Amino acid sequence: MKNKSVVTLLGVAILTFCLAGTGWSAEPINLGAFFDLTGPASSIGTPTMLVARMVVDKINKDGGVNGRPIKLVEGDTEGDPTKAVMVAKKLIDMDKVAAIVGPTRTDTGMATKPLVEQSRVPTFMTVGGDPVIMVKPYHWTFKSPQRSSVAVQKTYGYMKKVGIKKLALITSSDGFGRDGKNWLGKLAGDFGIAIVAQESFEPRDTDMTAQLTKIRSTDAQAVICWTIGPAGSIVAKNVMQLGVTIPLFQCHGLPDPMYIELAGKASEGNIMPSTKLMAADQLPDADPQKAVIQEFIRLYKDVYHYDRKYPINTHSGYAWDAIYIVANAMKKVGTERDKLRDAIENTKGYVGISGIYNITPEDHNGLGVDSMIMVKIQGGKWILVD
Repeated sequence: MKNKSVVTLLGVAILTFCLAGTGWSAEPINLGAFFDLTGPASSIGTPTMLVARMVVDKINKDGGVNGRPIKLVEGDTEGDPTKAVMVAKKLIDMDKVAAIVGPTRTDTGMATKPLVEQSRVPTFMTVGGDPVIMVKPYHWTFKSPQRSSVAVQKTYGYMKKVGIKKLALITSSDGFGRDGKNWLGKLAGDFGIAIVAQESFEPRDTDMTAQLTKIRSTDAQAVICWTIGPAGSIVAKNVMQLGVTIPLFQCHGLPDPMYIELAGKASEGNIMPSTKLMAADQLPDADPQKAVIQEFIRLYKDVYHYDRKYPINTHSGYAWDAIYIVANAMKKVGTERDKLRDAIENTKGYVGISGIYNITPEDHNGLGVDSMIMVKIQGGKWILVD
């Protein structure tokens, strides 16, 4: 018994010494972070992980969570639902994380949702689609990007202002695309819009001219594409190649310099809903988000230099907001999962990169239409139009 006590005291002494060596006097809080570091959405997932590291570094430099540092435990979903579940299981069972942030795609989010709900681990997803917080149960699941329904309302509101009444849809067949198609159809009537054509494509397709040729033969006044990744730029190129002259709208997942780079001249004039991050310098000074966004941009570009490889896009703030909301909740109630979940759900007035969050039991996102702007690509730049 005496030897066991000596070993225990020795272990405590070693832990104290190690923590002191890093300037901390308490053990770290494990926070899981899993994104598409490889796979079809790696251009989104990799910079999202970089931002996760950036925000954790900032929180720790500011004193951590009540004197405890956050340790980011990272994983790669590879864009694969099965792999995502395996990574999430490791984070929960082996790494004993207090909470999880991620993943990147709606499909991987839906695949891991049953596990996090069953395991009762607060999980703040960075996926675009609504099903993760619309399909019950979602007691333990939250998400930081605007809901697809909010992006559709913002887009339709703009279309109504400019007199668009007939619309053609071309959507990806994955979970994100299906979610967008659902809301585009469900909300059209509320804005006096008629859907005159509906086409779809696979996320990895490299040519959508067949679908767009059908759209060209309709009396649509605009076409909207709902996808993320390179497929959106292919649609834009095909629209240009076919001589389609009606406006092309993209969804809230595509405001990204990479989109302009891939689509080239075909991106000119494209319109899409976006976070305010893409037109920060065009926001009025009275906007409470402006100073927060400008500080984020300063850190991203001038301190961490992430923009050298990954220019800022509409996704860039999602991990920042998710981690800050989780960390703020930890500061209030600690890391006990039930209390932490409740504190996250009671987040009110958090001014983030992607909006001002007011989370409720009925809305595990907490962002409204006023969190979004409409931008138009002119001369290779993002111009605020609404």
